Amino acid sequence: MDLKWYAHADAPDVRSLLLDIHDEVYANDPDPFHSRERFSYFVDLWSGREDWRCVSGWEDGGPVGYAYGSTFKPGGWWKGTVRPRGVRGRIFALSELMVVPQWQGTGRARQIHDALIHSVDVDFVTLLVDSTHAKVQALYEKWGYEKRDEAKPSHDSPVYSVMVRTLRTD
Repeated sequence: MDLKWYAHADAPDVRSLLLDIHDEVYANDPDPFHSRERFSYFVDLWSGREDWRCVSGWEDGGPVGYAYGSTFKPGGWWKGTVRPRGVRGRIFALSELMVVPQWQGTGRARQIHDALIHSVDVDFVTLLVDSTHAKVQALYEKWGYEKRDEAKPSHDSPVYSVMVRTLRTD
């Protein structure tokens, strides 16, 4: 799989790719929270951060998926929850990890994930997982994440499991 890297300045050029992959992943989901319109708000919010990073995977001439996020500013944490005790220092928030259905279950998500998180100099990585998706949460646990809390960051969002992975404990 070939990897492509993007930064804040690349966001306008990669925006439609991110939205198109999202549409493919959520094609059969009627929940308005997973609509293209709603998701575009999150893409713009996260890619608007100066330290935003994104990695996309490509194979057989087409996109496999992507992951993106940015670091929390000092004191920052997920809306709707309190930062867990002991999670201090540099923290990268993995906002999205999506793989098109054709490539799901092939290990490509882990490759994209690892490429992104190994490119950041942080102590912790954190992410949110829909709490009703036990298989996804279990997958992240295999990757070294631990559930620390639950959050409902907006009125229309699902309840999420807040997961944390320790990278360094200096």
